[in-house]
Amino acid sequence: MKHSLLKIAAFVTALLACTSLWATEVETLLSAEEAPDGVVFEIVSGEKGLLSKLLPTIKADIKKLRERFPGLDIAIVTHGNEQFDLLTEKRDSETATHTLAKELVNVDEVNVHVCGEHARWRDKAPEDFPDYVNVAATGPAQIRTYVDMGYVVISLP
Repeated sequence: MKHSLLKIAAFVTALLACTSLWATEVETLLSAEEAPDGVVFEIVSGEKGLLSKLLPTIKADIKKLRERFPGLDIAIVTHGNEQFDLLTEKRDSETATHTLAKELVNVDEVNVHVCGEHARWRDKAPEDFPDYVNVAATGPAQIRTYVDMGYVVISLP
């Protein structure tokens, strides 16, 4: 029992440290004199359901970044198991995630990408994702493309 509690405490501490680091990266961008060429939020984990936890905070960060730097180009690339929450077949079970992703794309003009290679490993094709989700050849290649364009990467969780 004591060992389990120590594991839980270590996990919570690590999660808080990651969240703090992420917040620090956003705050650093907000305090910059000039806007970066763009920002890409990279999400990669083995945790299903993670997008429902992260997307609201990312949306809030996008609002802050755009208030500071109007017109800032922003993208999200998800390429871990969490990306499968964006499958069309998950619209009913992941309603909030789909609603927020669609809003990010259609209202906030954020590109949302998933990894096509990871999808293929699970026998999923680009057609298995809704039209508001861009299926990149690979998540890492999509990140590299954004980095080559001068985007700042904020890696999550």
